[in-house]
Amino acid sequence: MYLEIEYRRVDCRKCGTVKTEGLDWLADNPLYTKRFAVYVGKRCRDATIESVAKELNLHWHTVKELEKEYMRGVLAKAGTPGPQVIGIDEISIRKGHTYRIVVSDLIRGRPIWFGGKDRSEASMQQFYEWLGPRKSKHIRLVVMDMWKPFRTVAQTQAPQAAILFDKFHIIRHLNDALDRVRKAEYARVSGSQRRFIKGQKYTLLAHPENLNMKGRKALKSLLAANKRLNTAYILKETFGQLWDYQREGWARQFFENWRDALKWQRLKPFEKFAEMIENHWDGIAAYCKPENKVPLGFVEGLNNKIRVIQRRAYGLHDEVYLRLKVLTCMLPP
Repeated sequence: MYLEIEYRRVDCRKCGTVKTEGLDWLADNPLYTKRFAVYVGKRCRDATIESVAKELNLHWHTVKELEKEYMRGVLAKAGTPGPQVIGIDEISIRKGHTYRIVVSDLIRGRPIWFGGKDRSEASMQQFYEWLGPRKSKHIRLVVMDMWKPFRTVAQTQAPQAAILFDKFHIIRHLNDALDRVRKAEYARVSGSQRRFIKGQKYTLLAHPENLNMKGRKALKSLLAANKRLNTAYILKETFGQLWDYQREGWARQFFENWRDALKWQRLKPFEKFAEMIENHWDGIAAYCKPENKVPLGFVEGLNNKIRVIQRRAYGLHDEVYLRLKVLTCMLPP
């Protein structure tokens, strides 16, 4: 499957030494052409390294190295980014809370940086050092979760940028609050009351439109049988209206009314959630401004894509390979 290359040795007129002629159409691996490396790289976008190696009768390591060469070429062609709106998130690369930071250009819809050693300020600082102070000044909006180190570095390195907290992370906190209420109610009641709650975590947390007929019946029975869970579920569903407001004043009034509805309900997890929203209000209210209506679902979709890469790909102990896979996964072939 590879070419036998005959190298030509030539005398250098300048220094008088004998040198090997360079062939610009060869890949990094001199046994293969760049054209073949591109073919292998394109195949690996839709298939695993192992399957491509079997198809082409190549060694697994050879296919991975050719794919890495292809991905470097794709990144070089994409050019150096100058983002105006960035999304910041972290991914877990192995067990034991080992994280790497992923920064995306939300306007162009592509990840642009993968790095750091954890979720610390020092790791986040590396991105802005890589981007440079000139391009950092052009960032007008930073979308992130409510992790303080990310916010602190953004305020220092891009003080002109508004900070917007990702609504998907906020809804995740709200779902956690509802699940804690579910667990507390299961522990509080006994006998036949428990059968309505047991095994209904997904039913409570899922969007009603995503439930089948059986799930909707189970949800209806559960809410009819437990008043506290019914109240918590309604609060969870109505909170989503917050993202529809076009003015901060209207959004604030909605939140005040929503928080008032918690009184006398004895829903401690929801009270803690409301306190969290209060403490991070500026980064939530920023979504009301028309210029900040960016596609927040991109970061969540990218995380799902990265999880697919981690499940499907081999050799993820090679972090260079993982970085290239992440940075090219949204780029055209």
